[in-house]
Amino acid sequence: MQAKKRYFTLVSAGFCLVLLFYLGGLQFRTSRTRDDHGDQVAPRGAEHPWPRFPDPLLPFIQWDQAESENFNSQGSPRQKRDANTSIYKGKKCRMESCFDFSLCKRNGFKVYTYPQQKGDKISESYQNILSAIEGSRYYTSDPSQACLFVLSLDTLDRDQLSPQYVHNLKSKVQNLHLWNNGRNHLIFNLYSGTWPDYTEDVGFDIGQAMLAKASISTDNFRPNFDVSIPLFSKDHPRTGGEKGFLRFNTIPPIRKYMLVFKGKRYLTGIGSDTRNALYHVHNGEDVVLLTTCKHGKDWQKHKDSRCDKDNAEYEK
Repeated sequence: MQAKKRYFTLVSAGFCLVLLFYLGGLQFRTSRTRDDHGDQVAPRGAEHPWPRFPDPLLPFIQWDQAESENFNSQGSPRQKRDANTSIYKGKKCRMESCFDFSLCKRNGFKVYTYPQQKGDKISESYQNILSAIEGSRYYTSDPSQACLFVLSLDTLDRDQLSPQYVHNLKSKVQNLHLWNNGRNHLIFNLYSGTWPDYTEDVGFDIGQAMLAKASISTDNFRPNFDVSIPLFSKDHPRTGGEKGFLRFNTIPPIRKYMLVFKGKRYLTGIGSDTRNALYHVHNGEDVVLLTTCKHGKDWQKHKDSRCDKDNAEYEK
């Protein structure tokens, strides 16, 4: 009988303790509610609401402060394991924590491109990007007037097997006197990693820089900070081009092709499921999706029954 009383007292005390923690946590969460725009607001009935910033240019929060807030205690095991890799070092970056708006307040939105160094190779595609920036009204040749910085080092193709791959990029970036751990910098990238893994490591720590990247995963994309861009070829027109054939209220649009894709079909590894499924949509008329199996030195070991036909259509 005495044992039953002791167990009942212990369970009752535990229940009260859990209830106390629950009510305390609920009160804390209520006091830090957010509105539809993500801003902190005071709980209903509070006399002093959380401060709002009327200026659209948010105040700059020190990087160390933003990185330390809950970063070590939150996140998936994979993110904790990869915290020291280049793709995750700036995982918590947002505009209010990694972009200094005071540079834009002072001189307006001006973009500075680093001068190209003698001997540095640069692809035609990246040269087109730089030329488009330098030909715009936002360009400035004075770094002290700039709000945004773009490297002259070609970062588009970070596949080590590519002839466009720039070596020693890590040391070259770190030696830039304006780099400042990437703050207010924008990095362009189309390809990263090497077959068959194709990791999203660009080969150097981007720090606090924004990333304009093609095919970036949802795990690494930083909302309202990074920019998702499509893949484009070196033949893509830099500006303008011929007018399209789309007419007002014309459904479907009057054009010969509705969808076109041409690229390598990865037989194994990342991307293989998607590329191997394209033939279901390809009709050879207005939807043309061409893939080749000739990718990598040992592609014939993974060759399937569709490879010969796909390779032939790709070559046409």
